[in-house]
Amino acid sequence: MDKIALIADIHGNLTALQTVLEDIENRGIKHIYCLGDIAIKGTNPNEVTNLIREKCEVTVRGNCDHLLIHPGYCIVPLQKWTTDRLSELNKEFLGNLPFSYDFYLSGHLIRIFHASPYSLKHIFNPLHSNAENDYRNFEILDPEKMFENTEFLGKSENDPTPDIVGYAHIHSPNLFRFKNKLLFNTGSIGLPIEIDNTELDRDLAHFSTMSSYVILEGNLDSKELAPYSMQLVRLPYDISKEVEKIKNSDIPDKEILLRNYLYAQS
Repeated sequence: MDKIALIADIHGNLTALQTVLEDIENRGIKHIYCLGDIAIKGTNPNEVTNLIREKCEVTVRGNCDHLLIHPGYCIVPLQKWTTDRLSELNKEFLGNLPFSYDFYLSGHLIRIFHASPYSLKHIFNPLHSNAENDYRNFEILDPEKMFENTEFLGKSENDPTPDIVGYAHIHSPNLFRFKNKLLFNTGSIGLPIEIDNTELDRDLAHFSTMSSYVILEGNLDSKELAPYSMQLVRLPYDISKEVEKIKNSDIPDKEILLRNYLYAQS
């Protein structure tokens, strides 16, 4: 059987990415797919993008990847700082990433994208509501919509709909079963978030020291029904190394980034 590692939301964190790639290699996994948000918010955007280009046979576009290369009317300092450190090859790579990728595994059509079938802003989060934050106008409440063929993805009603959807964006791994379909989130490599999702503690989402990714196992590119499985991997990395990099850098929003990492250690 084939094994595929699905990683996402690296956000320029080279230490975490190297740790995860070493774990993937130690497991003998040959296929790595990336679900986007590669470079921004960390001190090593170019090195991280180099590794993704080298190691991942499939990469789809995240909202942060899109904003780096297609910034629109407003460019914040962190965007400029990051793009100034990207090679022209890596800028071209990020600017031409597809929004989604379909493949078969053991007779099941799997679709991966960063956030949703509608845009890079829409969000589906079964762990807690986003009605009171910046995503309130982009919140997806019906999980069935995550399986739809949309113009944004370049799909029409004549295309097959996926049996399994993998996405990223919310930085919190989860697995959601709905109407005989499967929806899963990879979590994040570089800025993983834990959710204390009781009603009492709903606001206590916080950054974590444990990177996460997903392993799919089955017969890749086969339309014949056969066994498949999914595994969520959590692993620690040397977060203090990233903290020192940020402290010694001139990256914008340093205080915010440090607060996120230091909170994870507390």
